[in-house]
Amino acid sequence: MAQDYDQPKDKDEEDDDEAAVAQLSGASSDNDGSIDGDDDENAIADSYELPGADLSNEDSSVTIIPTQQDEFICGNCFLVKHRSQLAYTDENGQPICKECAEEMAE
Repeated sequence: MAQDYDQPKDKDEEDDDEAAVAQLSGASSDNDGSIDGDDDENAIADSYELPGADLSNEDSSVTIIPTQQDEFICGNCFLVKHRSQLAYTDENGQPICKECAEEMAE
């Protein structure tokens, strides 16, 4: 049956939704005894700070260097490779590196 989600809800449907949410929240509060250990683990995890985690003062600018004459971009893995890693050029004219050619052969 199709339902029109743009149509305003009836008050009865809203009451049913609220009752369902209350029932679910009540059911989750019944299991509080089994979750007590998680509070200690969360406190330990929250108090532990990773080294170098504060990067708010860092500048994230990166200099992009265009592909050099002796490099190509593999049409399969899209990595920049040296010309010595060129295995072949596929039917679409895309260069394929030796690693990808080996994987395709397997």
